[in-house]
Amino acid sequence: MCRMRMMVLLLSVMMVNVLLMDAMVESTAEFDPYKVLGVTRSASQAEIKKVYKRLAKEWHPDKNKNPEAEDMFIKITKSYEILTNEEKRASYDRYGQTDNTHPYGRGHHGFRHFHDNFYFDESFFHFPFNNKGGRDFADSKYTLHFNQYISEVVPDSFKRPYLIKITSDWCFSCIHIEPVWKETVQELETLGIGIGVVDVGYERRLANHLGAHQTPSFLGVVNGKVAFFHYAVVKGHLMQFVEDLLPQRLVEKVTDKNNQEFLKSWHELNKPHVLLFDQVPSVPLLYKLTAFAYKDYVQFGYVDQGLSETADLLRKFNINTYAPTMLVFKEDVEKPADIIQAKGMKKQIIDEFISNNKFLLAPRLVNQKLFDELCPVKQFHRRRKYCVLLITGEEESFATGNEAFLSLASANTNDVLRFAYVYQRRQQPLCDVLLKNKDSTLPQQVVILERRNGAGKILYKPVSGGWNGSKEDKHKLLEELERLQKDPSILNNDAVLPELNNEFTSMFLIRWIYTAYDYLAEIIDDLLHNNWREVMPLLSLIFSALFILFGTVVIQAFSDSSEEKQPKTKAKEASKAENGSPNTSSTSRFFLFQIVVSLPNIVNGKLIYSAFRCCINLHFEKLTLMTGFVVQGHIYWILVSLNQYWIFIYLCMLISLLFMLRLFI
Repeated sequence: MCRMRMMVLLLSVMMVNVLLMDAMVESTAEFDPYKVLGVTRSASQAEIKKVYKRLAKEWHPDKNKNPEAEDMFIKITKSYEILTNEEKRASYDRYGQTDNTHPYGRGHHGFRHFHDNFYFDESFFHFPFNNKGGRDFADSKYTLHFNQYISEVVPDSFKRPYLIKITSDWCFSCIHIEPVWKETVQELETLGIGIGVVDVGYERRLANHLGAHQTPSFLGVVNGKVAFFHYAVVKGHLMQFVEDLLPQRLVEKVTDKNNQEFLKSWHELNKPHVLLFDQVPSVPLLYKLTAFAYKDYVQFGYVDQGLSETADLLRKFNINTYAPTMLVFKEDVEKPADIIQAKGMKKQIIDEFISNNKFLLAPRLVNQKLFDELCPVKQFHRRRKYCVLLITGEEESFATGNEAFLSLASANTNDVLRFAYVYQRRQQPLCDVLLKNKDSTLPQQVVILERRNGAGKILYKPVSGGWNGSKEDKHKLLEELERLQKDPSILNNDAVLPELNNEFTSMFLIRWIYTAYDYLAEIIDDLLHNNWREVMPLLSLIFSALFILFGTVVIQAFSDSSEEKQPKTKAKEASKAENGSPNTSSTSRFFLFQIVVSLPNIVNGKLIYSAFRCCINLHFEKLTLMTGFVVQGHIYWILVSLNQYWIFIYLCMLISLLFMLRLFI
């Protein structure tokens, strides 16, 4: 009997497999990625990407309730994956198929389901007996722990983005995305992108900190902020997700019209400018990542060689259009300070090129960070570093001396010497220390200094006679530098320098606006992709605030109506006030006081005690008591369970709420 049942079961499975294979063959024959996307065989990558975004938005199963939406979305995604991969596209054009032309994937049965806003293949009768759940041995080197994430990943995310996979033991769905994950990681690592894996079974604290509650899921970290991946798990989507993590204003498109404006901004920004010439219309991801890593040092521009608007630039700098070319400009905008050209620019080559050119020939000291890098503290195992500092002004009358100092810095080939200048009015405390007991009537002066420790101690020597850029001044300075090479003891003055003023602090408002815009974009993104677990506390708080306002208005309306019906209300209120009984206004004020006072207790987790105290003090006003519980509960919920940026939003809303309540008091 058992054998008969087993045979029936096996026959059933075989029949199902045959039917599925027939369906796959038929579907494969009908599947044409060009027809699915509605593009021609000569369509460019930009056209394919534009059409894909439109179709993916139209057929996404979360938004399109058509029963065929899921299958159509899968075909659209697969078509995009084939046509954006040069090898797969060439294979399809030549043979009519690729290694994985079938829209549901090779070797799978075509069953799919959506999970946490992205989909993945799921086969029947497939269990991870040889691998413990969704964990892969190759992922062990990417495993993140809470302390490691806080101390290493977050600071490093200000220089490069991170892609993190959330997984767990016995996550069967995680197995089917492993090939895509491995292929994506292999390519992203060559670009220098950070990779991480979080196992929620072992790192529950980190998973809660990130706001990751589903497995498998993917998220990105850049500038310390977390963003979730919401699309189909294919390599192209993950690559695009990482690219979208980067700020939008990293690289400027440069043409014949704006190239002079771009290059001449070196003086205002106090940075070298780099131009990449390439034939692709969009900025390469590797170049964007480089711009993000060196955004504090270098300004980046991109020139599309395929545009007619860039023809003059190509002729001016004699650019070879057969290979990408990178030029770096410093103080001279007509002649590049350095150049590199290669058909396949690797990350290591680009990093070395930018690192060797991340400072101007004679940069302006605008903050302490730049001073520390240009004039480092002497180390025992390193050679001495001397800074030749010009103290000057911003007026046009100082231009001659400044240009002469720059020409001297341009001719310098000694790595031991660093040339820089400061504006005396902007760095007055620093200049007062260096020019102490010196002739202050001299308009410009040069000081040679060496830093001795991180506390600001220096040895220095002012060059006598000041500086006006004459040949005599140049000769005198060169003689002092030659003497310094032979006898470092000529730096016979010592002092302790104050910390430099940050001349870019005026940009704080602009940075704050950009930050607020990024937060708003994240909220909209969460709403569009139904990420309710993260958005629900905020929505709940908004409705609670509206409830409190409505309750306050109702209380005020009842109190006004009672005053009209009872002409003796004022006398009663006066007698109650004498006896210590609270009126409506005092009740509202006391309620507001209770919310503010209870905040420290709530933050420390003393929710029960705070609510109990509110209950005792406000027993005479049921509505106020209810709103007290609502507000305190939401404060506790948000501060404990949400990502850090929600605290910022919550505090802003709380302040606004208090001001609105004050209008009714």
